[in-house]
Amino acid sequence: MNKEVLVPVGGFKLYAKLMGKKNGKPTVVMDAGYGDYSKAWDSIMEDVSKSTQVVVYDRAGLGKSEKSPNPRTSLEMVKELKELLNRLDMKPPYLLVGHSFGGVNVSVYAHEYPKEVAGLVLVDATPVDYRERFLPTMPEDFQEAYRKQFVREGNYEEFMESLGQLKGYKETLSMPVIVLAAGKKDHYSEASQDLWNDMQREMALISSKGEYELAKNSTHYIQRDEPEVVVRAVEKLVELVCSNEKNETISTVYP
Repeated sequence: MNKEVLVPVGGFKLYAKLMGKKNGKPTVVMDAGYGDYSKAWDSIMEDVSKSTQVVVYDRAGLGKSEKSPNPRTSLEMVKELKELLNRLDMKPPYLLVGHSFGGVNVSVYAHEYPKEVAGLVLVDATPVDYRERFLPTMPEDFQEAYRKQFVREGNYEEFMESLGQLKGYKETLSMPVIVLAAGKKDHYSEASQDLWNDMQREMALISSKGEYELAKNSTHYIQRDEPEVVVRAVEKLVELVCSNEKNETISTVYP
């Protein structure tokens, strides 16, 4: 199935694209980076949809979606995504895939609604302490360009508020999480790349079942540079979740 829809959500409409069949496996939901939209996943959506149903969408005000009156912070975006999935009649559990800022959003979703999330794949996601720990190590022109980019979807303060929202969760997630880090970042010195890799590795600690993998030949968009790395991570979690469900059923029947 390949379907595109505009879905009413709280007084405005969000665009969503569905691909693949409902087959009893977790639905994969993908969330793009800051100012980005569903096309960011074109390089992998078809391959992932061979194993399960996939949903991509444009956050409010981006792509084909209408603007939202709500603040552009992760908590608000997560509420909108939850309503979108409900309107689409997509039943949990979901396997959430987030790129860059989308990784912040799906992590917030997992903390807010842990019973709905079977696992996470974080694709070169933004670390919660990016501003305090990483940004100051970069050249002034990089820092200035970074701050000036926040004009397409929320402002710099709202973006940082989102990082603060994720940082506020103290409990460790129990679902499996795979962190994919880009090993060939643009404009990074060797020291900056090493620090980025370290921060991505630490991000895996968000879960008691966290894993870290370095995509050595990728810039920020791993799904474009090494799509097979992302597809493999998603398929791994889909199979892991299905295997766990099967084992739980067997143990229920044969206690």
